[in-house]
Amino acid sequence: MADTDSTRQFTRIAGLLLLSLVFSATSQAQTRSSAAGAAEAAVTWRPFFLASGEHFTARKTFDAVLGVQALRPFWGGGVQIGSRRGLFVEIAVSRFRGTGQRAFVANGQAFPLGIPLTATLTPVEVMGGYRYRWSKTVLPYAAVGVGRYAYSETSAGNDAGEDVAESRVGLLLLGGAEFRLHRWIGLGVDVQYTRVTGLLGKAGTSQAFGEDDLGGTAARVKVLVGR
Repeated sequence: MADTDSTRQFTRIAGLLLLSLVFSATSQAQTRSSAAGAAEAAVTWRPFFLASGEHFTARKTFDAVLGVQALRPFWGGGVQIGSRRGLFVEIAVSRFRGTGQRAFVANGQAFPLGIPLTATLTPVEVMGGYRYRWSKTVLPYAAVGVGRYAYSETSAGNDAGEDVAESRVGLLLLGGAEFRLHRWIGLGVDVQYTRVTGLLGKAGTSQAFGEDDLGGTAARVKVLVGR
């Protein structure tokens, strides 16, 4: 039931973000009677490729089972729907997958158990924001949004039903800048903070370390195609 409620919450907020952009673009178009004004208010669609490295808030948990690593790599893509006035909605899907082994924690120290483990995190994120033209080639932006984060743990030594597969809704903040490399190519560099509770901290290593947030801080790079 809780998972169904979080799905409805994610769908509702994502829909509101999309509707707000459509309403804004429609309002702008109605207030401009000239063809130039209508073109300025047009909505643009820009696909992008995304790569990021995230420092998980639950650092001790992931270091214990996946090995010590400063940033965890995510790969993905999405689409940015923007107004020429600077408002935009961005939809992104990415994935992280790491392999390691289960660990036992005693007195704050992790001891590997030699049982192989694969952890996968798949975020589906929707955000709304604003970008403005600092210069012809630099456009700073900021956004807020929500995401649905599907997390799984699988192990060859597990019995049926022992694998973990859950998802929760989280919140995110984003800030960065887009650099125009070409008329049709943009490079976005930003920092994103996410908070996702309810997936970790209930059992195992994360409970032993007292870590219940699956979010973190990520440095992201994306290549956008379009004006």
